[in-house]
Amino acid sequence: MTIRPIVRYPDRRLALPAHSVTAFDDSLRDLANDLLETMRAAPGIGITAPHIGVPLRVVVLELDAKDGARTYVNPEITWASPKMILHREGSVSMPGVNDEVQRHARVRISYQDVEGNMQHEESDGLRAVCHQHEIDQLDGMFWLQRLSRLKRERLVKKFEKLSRNS
Repeated sequence: MTIRPIVRYPDRRLALPAHSVTAFDDSLRDLANDLLETMRAAPGIGITAPHIGVPLRVVVLELDAKDGARTYVNPEITWASPKMILHREGSVSMPGVNDEVQRHARVRISYQDVEGNMQHEESDGLRAVCHQHEIDQLDGMFWLQRLSRLKRERLVKKFEKLSRNS
């Protein structure tokens, strides 16, 4: 397992849609392990392959130690509840800034595990927010795009200032 460099905002690669995974082999398992180590080192609770410059549809989430880490390959939202919630979000690609984003309260996703087996999961709360946030990233939509222009500009300025001072 390797901790990989994280692509930082506003790198163009964060705005590109990721490609579907077609090979379920040792390199995919290695990528999933590297994502987990990189996310833990960041630290974060979710990461996608594009966050480390790999344009593949792979997500790793680790919301708590009890539940453990989960890898989602080629995830897609298949249903979303009409009820919406606000949740504070940020990104390993833009550390130090966060804001509230409106998301669906519940979602159902389909995905494959690292062996290629089709899976389905319904989630709510933080896990539902994470699914939406990371799938947006796989689609080339950085979380800032879900905010008003004013909030987005304020956060970009704050991040630029933090980056200059670090």
